[in-house]
Amino acid sequence: MKDFGIRDALSALGLKKSNPGVSTGVKWLRSTGAKLESYSPVDGKLIGTVQAGDPSSLEKLMSKATEAFDEWRTWPAPRRGEVVRQIGEALRQKKSALGMLVSYEMGKSYQEGLGEVQEMIDICDFAVGLSRQLHGITMHSERPEHRMYEQWHPLGVVGIITAFNFPVAVWSWNAMLAWVCGDVCIWKPSEKTPLCSVACQYIVEEVFRKNVVPEGVSCLINGDVRIGQALAANEGIALVSATGSTRMGKAVAQTVAQRLGRTLLELGGNNAIIITPHANLDIAIRGALFGAVGTAGQRCTTTRRLIVHESVFDSVKERLTRAYSNLVIGNPLDPANHIGPLIDRQAVKSYQDALRKIREAGGSFVVNGGVLKGKGYDSGCYVKPCIAEVRNDFEIVQAETFAPILYLIPYHDINDAIAKQNGVKQGLSSSIMTSNMQEMELFLSHRGSDCGIANVNIGTSGAEIGGAFGGEKETGGGRESGSDAWKNYMRRQTNTINFGSSLPLAQGIKFDI
Repeated sequence: MKDFGIRDALSALGLKKSNPGVSTGVKWLRSTGAKLESYSPVDGKLIGTVQAGDPSSLEKLMSKATEAFDEWRTWPAPRRGEVVRQIGEALRQKKSALGMLVSYEMGKSYQEGLGEVQEMIDICDFAVGLSRQLHGITMHSERPEHRMYEQWHPLGVVGIITAFNFPVAVWSWNAMLAWVCGDVCIWKPSEKTPLCSVACQYIVEEVFRKNVVPEGVSCLINGDVRIGQALAANEGIALVSATGSTRMGKAVAQTVAQRLGRTLLELGGNNAIIITPHANLDIAIRGALFGAVGTAGQRCTTTRRLIVHESVFDSVKERLTRAYSNLVIGNPLDPANHIGPLIDRQAVKSYQDALRKIREAGGSFVVNGGVLKGKGYDSGCYVKPCIAEVRNDFEIVQAETFAPILYLIPYHDINDAIAKQNGVKQGLSSSIMTSNMQEMELFLSHRGSDCGIANVNIGTSGAEIGGAFGGEKETGGGRESGSDAWKNYMRRQTNTINFGSSLPLAQGIKFDI
């Protein structure tokens, strides 16, 4: 199979067949953890190994990070922002190589890999501007000759647990904001995409050395679930930001809550697009198509459900069926292909289990699924995107399956559609396709979508850096990236200054001696 330049990309990123996996941001540490073998879902080949960390590795990182925090938080925020600006420039230089690695190690298309690195660049730009805007507010005091205001201080050590589907971008959303806020970070990436984390650490280390950034500001520890559990339980970590399944998020939340720590959770999604009789079907089909099959259905914002008005249901079904017939599945590094593989064979098994449950529940397939075999599909991770007519209350429809399975669900009026949209446990992203202003406003009102993201005439996936990203219900309630998400990484302090010569008490209380 043609490698499309992947060997050159690995070399440009400094990756070898055997790689270290634990870093303080300035140097790599020896560890005794098991070696993580990274096999590409693209062709099944071993890309390389990464030396995982162990519990003692985490303690060493905690020591370095805690020490680094004492100095890093004293750097003026714009100076910290300048370091982040240089990281953005370094990412621009490595964009092609890192995007190719993301594609090859995770399985998403090369275009999506490039897009993920662009997200990293964008959040660097956002964080640089933010470094001069970490502002509080001033309030009028009820007491004469008093002034009240709020200010924000860095939290300390931030633990970041990321998932395989966005192996570099989600880390950057957290790290860049945390760094300009004055925090230090310990990153535990997915064990399914360890090489992406090592490549990012090499890029950051070079910038940090040039700027004499304290050792311990950017720590990395590769490992399995036990490292994540230890990170969540560590009382020295002020905030744990975790991205992954709802099951994982609940475990992290319980562990961190027991020590009264903070969590930022971005968990599962079960996202729907409502298509009304007033929709532009060209836009609707295009949005649904990318939303359903982009990243082979392995985004938390993937379109899982298409809730379509009865009057346009058959038309939407016919147009989608035709569009699906034009999809090309294969090596994601080849620009001729639309869809790459699932992350591994366990994901393929989950996909197959979902197909079986759809049939058992009484669903019917509009576009049949299945595992692809033969030349070019040697890894065993390639599957067919499929479409099934179902009811919203099917147990399998209520769950999130990380695969390109799209559910078609009819509705009879807009209130019924919104009820179906909201009728799942997850609450991440949602969309309505309509040119009717009343339908738009109802969907966006307090009686409309209950998700953290609600879109009109665009799909459910493809969030921009400027907006806070996250969702409600079993999606965890966290917000990452833009808007005022920076406040997650800081602690708020209320200050009152008495510049008078007396001591009046609040609420008019008298206490005279």
